[in-house]
Amino acid sequence: MNRTVLFFLILFLLSDCGKKKGNYDASGTFEATEVLVSSQVAGQVMAMDVEEGQSLIAYEAVGYVDTVQLFLKKKQLLAGMKAIDSRSYNISLQIASLKQQIEKQQMELRRFGNLLKSNAATQKQVDDIQSSIDVLQRQLAAQTESLQNNNQSISAESLAIRAQVEQTDDMISKSIIYSPINGILLEKYVEKGEFTGPGKALFKIADLDRIFLRAYVTANQLNHLKLNQEVAVFADFGKKEMRQYTGTITWISDKAEFTPRTILTKDERANLVYALKVAVKNDGYLKIGMQGELRIEN
Repeated sequence: MNRTVLFFLILFLLSDCGKKKGNYDASGTFEATEVLVSSQVAGQVMAMDVEEGQSLIAYEAVGYVDTVQLFLKKKQLLAGMKAIDSRSYNISLQIASLKQQIEKQQMELRRFGNLLKSNAATQKQVDDIQSSIDVLQRQLAAQTESLQNNNQSISAESLAIRAQVEQTDDMISKSIIYSPINGILLEKYVEKGEFTGPGKALFKIADLDRIFLRAYVTANQLNHLKLNQEVAVFADFGKKEMRQYTGTITWISDKAEFTPRTILTKDERANLVYALKVAVKNDGYLKIGMQGELRIEN
C-alpha cells in the first residue's frame, strides 16, 4: 500500500513540474535603470548625507564639494571686471567741447555771411571760418571713432571676464551633489572629507519603481510579439512561490544572439534567441537580479 501511494505521489510531482515548466514562454532576470553619478568638479567632499538603501528625490541636494576656491576666483573676476568697466569713456561728455566750438563757429559763419552781403566783411573771413568748422568736424569724427573703438575694446574685455564669472558660477552649481532620478541608493563610493575629481564615481542609484525583466524568446515566438504588448510576468520568490505581474514590452532587440546558459526558453533546442525587455510596476518586492519568467498572452 505504501509503495502504491509513493508511486502516485511521484507521478503527481512529475506531472506538476511538467505543467509548471510549460507554464511560461521565456525566462530571465530583473534589472532596473541604474545611474552612476560622478563628480563634475575637483575638491574635498564637505557633505555626503546619504546611506545605501536610502530613497533619493531627483535634483534634491545630498551633499557638496568644497567651493571656497571657486568663490574667491569669482570675487577676483568681479573686481577685475569692475576695474575694466571704469576705463570706459562717456563719449557724449568727451566730445561736448568740440561740439560747442563747432556751434560757435557756425554762428560766426552765419554772422559773417550776412556781413558779406552788406560788404562789411570779406570772402576770406567767411572762408577762414568755414575752414575752421571743417577742421573741427574732422576732429570730432576722429575723436568719436577713437572713443567708440576704446569702449568696444573695453566691452569685449568685460564680456570675456563676465563669461569666466558665468563659468565659475556653473562650476559652483556643479559642486552640489544630487541624484538625477528618483530612486534607491545602491552603492556609495565616497565619504565626507575624501577628495574627489571630475569623473570620479560618487554613488550608484536605481529607479526601482519601474523594473524590467530581460528575457529571451525564439524567432517563432518573436512573430507573436510587438512593442507595448502586455504579457504575464512571474517573479520567482523561491520555495515554488511565484507572484504574477502585468508587464509591457518596451524593447525588442533587432539582432539574434546565442542562448545564454542561464536562460531557459520554451524551445530549449533553440540556438539563437532575441532579447527583450518587459516593464513591470514594482510593488516593492521585485529586486534586481531576481529570476523571472513570462508568458505570452494569446
